[in-house]
Amino acid sequence: MKTDISIHTDLARKILTGFIKSEVTRVGFSRAVVGLSGGIDSALSCALAAEALGPDHVLAVRLPYKTSSVDSLEDAERTATRLKVAMETIEITPMIEPMIQLDPQISNVRKGNLMARVRMMVLYDRSESYKGLVIGTSNKTEILLGYTTLWGDMASALNPIGDLYKTQVRQLARAMDIPQSVIDKAPSADLWQGQTDEDELGFTYDDVDQLLYLLVDRRYGAEDCIAAGFKREFVSQVVEKVRRSQFKRLMPPIAKLSNRTIGYDFLYLRDWGT
Repeated sequence: MKTDISIHTDLARKILTGFIKSEVTRVGFSRAVVGLSGGIDSALSCALAAEALGPDHVLAVRLPYKTSSVDSLEDAERTATRLKVAMETIEITPMIEPMIQLDPQISNVRKGNLMARVRMMVLYDRSESYKGLVIGTSNKTEILLGYTTLWGDMASALNPIGDLYKTQVRQLARAMDIPQSVIDKAPSADLWQGQTDEDELGFTYDDVDQLLYLLVDRRYGAEDCIAAGFKREFVSQVVEKVRRSQFKRLMPPIAKLSNRTIGYDFLYLRDWGT
């Protein structure tokens, strides 16, 4: 039986825009920078930021590589135009090619990690020049599965959609001013030609969101999920992904030597000193 994991979109919208405004302004900023890929996640984060801070306080940045889809570039531009936010385009190909050429056997995964990290490097550079905080665009499904790049798309000053499963992202996007072409397209990180998230993962977001909801939100064990109708192999695969990627969801541990160690005993709120 399929579990209803739909959200109250009006309430979610109010909470998430309030979160963005509060977290940006409490540390002394009023602007935001969003990497706009042409996909639904970045479009939703950008829309929430524009609503929270005002469109004139948001900078959207397209960061194409030479193999990036033309459709993705057009969807990103369509989104920025619809949201009335400023947009810049910064080509990352010349930044990445020297590293790729160091190893003729480089895999697509390594190339993808390079792209994600270089894109975030550029966003943080624009963060300094624009004086705006970088807004995260990773959803709860990706974060739980570890389908993210550490210090790449996982990096941000704050993430408004990190507690929304992919199917919930779609639901909220439909309730906001997101172009239909962005909502309808197959999810893809656009890391290489023809790449789609679901082909790479080996299952659909609809199916895995149902399972993750039981595992995480309802605290079901693996056997409970199997009894609920999920195949044992699928449950084992997803549980393993969640467990093995836990290190990505935490700050790097610091070896404790003193009586006040950062992250253990030296603990202050994020806006301490502002």
